[in-house]
Amino acid sequence: MNSNRWVNIVEVGPRDGLQNEKQSISFDDKIELIQRLSRAGINYLEAGSFVSSKWVPQMAATQEIFSYLKDQSNSKRTYAALVPNLKGLESALKTEVKEIAVFIAASESFSKKNINKSIEEAVATTRDVINEALKHNIKVRGYLSCVLGCPYEGQIDIKTVVQLTKQLIDFGTYEVSLGDTIGVGTPFKTRELIRALKEEVPVSKIAGHFHDTYGQALANVWVSLEEGIRTFDSSIAGLGGCPYAKGASGNLATEDLIYMLHNSGYETGVDLQKLIDAGDFINSVLGRETNSKVAKALAKN
Repeated sequence: MNSNRWVNIVEVGPRDGLQNEKQSISFDDKIELIQRLSRAGINYLEAGSFVSSKWVPQMAATQEIFSYLKDQSNSKRTYAALVPNLKGLESALKTEVKEIAVFIAASESFSKKNINKSIEEAVATTRDVINEALKHNIKVRGYLSCVLGCPYEGQIDIKTVVQLTKQLIDFGTYEVSLGDTIGVGTPFKTRELIRALKEEVPVSKIAGHFHDTYGQALANVWVSLEEGIRTFDSSIAGLGGCPYAKGASGNLATEDLIYMLHNSGYETGVDLQKLIDAGDFINSVLGRETNSKVAKALAKN
């Protein structure tokens, strides 16, 4: 295996994809989705979030899910959880979770509207969570949202993104995933941002999380690959809409990402057909059509 041709996939469907779904999804169906994704060769899954079920009812079973999965984690497969604060970390520790993700936004307005904290307050909370997690030998991945645009502020200053990325890495995250939260980024803007980041942080510590609201996600992945990034977040069947653009697609579909990578000389270890089957399963549970163009095209053949 040529390591430069290997791309890591972070599957966020079970968490980011399902968290805003209106209908209730059973514990058994969530476990079935996670297991189908694992059998397809996905080795990193974000399986839930330790947040208040009052605010995110879909994540109410996260503790039970991780208690169930704890015996299935190994050196090759990671089940991670999003943890917003120390209370969430306390819950995560009870399930012996091995890895968590933390998040901050590069937009002051978005941070206040999303978590009711300023960037400075969010950074302080995140630092405390990271410090406590590392004490328990839990690996920490970072999310930085709104890196290419904000629904309230528009364009975000690249210097702000670079500064916050550096802070997350300095605090102890092994990787920071750059989130184009509303999907407004273009290949030109993506390359410009990555090149600015590469002057300050190792490219091996940067990942990409692109939304497809404006149809730019795969193009942004491509320029990221050219700049040396080798880890990308995506969501099975394109689960997870963009709340700021009604009816628009949100997360990049994992099927579409895998198809492009495999047909461009990259390796992922993922079986595309098994991945599509996993997407068919969760779409049948939700009673909806897939947002994956590849899954739709192959279904017609």
